[in-house]
Amino acid sequence: MHRPVATTTRGGVPTDSGDSVVTLDQVPRWIDSDIRYLYENEDPNSDHADPLSSASGSEGNANGIVSKFPVDHEINSKIYLWRGDPWNLEVDAVANSTNENLDEVHSSPGLHGAAGPGLAEECATLGGCRTGMAKVTNAYDLPARRVIHTVGPKYAVKYHTAAENALSHCYRSCLELLIESGLQSIAMGCIYTEAKNYPREPAAHVAIRTVRRFLEKQKDKIEAVVFCTTTSSDTEIYKRLLPLYFPRDNHEEEIARLKLPADVGDENGETTTAERKIRIKPLPNSKSSSPRTPQASVDLSVSNVGLSRRSSSYLDAFLDPAFMSLIKDPDQRRREQWEKTAEAQNSWNCFKMLGYGDLGGPPLSAAEEYSLHSRYLAKANSLNLSEIAEMKIVYRGGIDSEGRPVMVVVGAHILLRCLDLERFILYVVKEFEPLIQKPYSIVYFHSAASLQMQPDLGWMKRLQQILGRKHQRNLHAIYVLHPTFGLKSAIFAMQLFVDSAVWKKVVYLDRLLQLFRYVPREQLTIPDFVFQHDLEVNGGKGLIVDPRTKYVYQRP
Repeated sequence: MHRPVATTTRGGVPTDSGDSVVTLDQVPRWIDSDIRYLYENEDPNSDHADPLSSASGSEGNANGIVSKFPVDHEINSKIYLWRGDPWNLEVDAVANSTNENLDEVHSSPGLHGAAGPGLAEECATLGGCRTGMAKVTNAYDLPARRVIHTVGPKYAVKYHTAAENALSHCYRSCLELLIESGLQSIAMGCIYTEAKNYPREPAAHVAIRTVRRFLEKQKDKIEAVVFCTTTSSDTEIYKRLLPLYFPRDNHEEEIARLKLPADVGDENGETTTAERKIRIKPLPNSKSSSPRTPQASVDLSVSNVGLSRRSSSYLDAFLDPAFMSLIKDPDQRRREQWEKTAEAQNSWNCFKMLGYGDLGGPPLSAAEEYSLHSRYLAKANSLNLSEIAEMKIVYRGGIDSEGRPVMVVVGAHILLRCLDLERFILYVVKEFEPLIQKPYSIVYFHSAASLQMQPDLGWMKRLQQILGRKHQRNLHAIYVLHPTFGLKSAIFAMQLFVDSAVWKKVVYLDRLLQLFRYVPREQLTIPDFVFQHDLEVNGGKGLIVDPRTKYVYQRP
């Protein structure tokens, strides 16, 4: 249970009960705030811009200078400035500045203490995080729904540009992961640590301008970004810099033209250098390149004379024009992916009409499948799924005749009326994880399962995507006992529409004795009704079942 809501001032600074939960409507929006930093009253000799960036060179006159960050009231309405720890806010997600190992010691001070021990346990299952990237976990005892962990860069003046871009990528990764998780509000502290020696003011420039550029492209998907400060010095820095990147009126926009540093990054807020602005253009056509052919051949060595005689049209036959074009903007690619996914979900789906489930949607890349699997595994390890285990739908067997581990699936135990399929997926991911690291087999008992409703093909496709490509690659065979015509038809449909590589590994077995050729009897725990079904289907011909040990023998 959360603690009672704190009473806060409209300035965003909590009262003495700062540990209490603070709702978003108690924090003033930037557009409604009365904070006004009067640049005209400051010391003319002082320089509050980024000390590692050159001045704009036009401080005396702003006439004719196009505003790099014009007034945008819609974006401003999504910005908040609050003095206090972000994990006291009741928002969708909070950002945690940590190290590559996601250690509790190197995380934002006080976060793990407020969240409880479950957070550290889940972080230990994520496999670390690279600098500039982000990973998401549950929030446990926090008022927020999720915690987004990101790793800030170490700072050195010699590698200033690299550190700026890595820090910018931290903020971008947090915001991208926020959208991918279906969340809309985030509280972000200052993503840098004293141990990494990142100067506070340059870091604030990077943070604010990156958020501004991101909201310019994705403002319809985010409702609130709360900049959280814990010290008076950080608060003063943000009060001074926010009007430069989020001007609220024409007066602040005019001041921003004078006070912004010369380098405010590219369209994503990342720093660019002139020597790295490389552009690859398509090769010229044969007409435009033919007059240069004699001149170009003069500087070529004897071994390259033959190559120089080839026209550009000859090279065009081997070069893909797409390779010679520029890579799309990452935000544009993500937007196209989201739109494609939404279109697939909203479009008419013939498979749904036929009862096969949702087989549409774009295919996932290897990186997307890995990320999806990691998120499900982390969530599964943090939950108590004992009620799923008690249903005995999926459980470990022994090894097959060639020493591969075996996973047993009992179709008749899948009772959709009382089974939460989402929790069942989490249990499957958790149970399969130790097996899919190396070759393994699956034994599926379809005995009497035709009497129960089974998950559709769309659900099977989603489960396969979550298990990932390692599962597909290491799966040796699926031994299906007592298949029916309907099951064979469904598997044939999965070969066509889901994944032919996996479902072509199915081996149909009509008798228990056939299964024991692949998996020894002593390696399996078989439910009693499977023996009874085998006797009913096969008429008991040639079989003897020991009622005490449940062993099946060939009749002499």
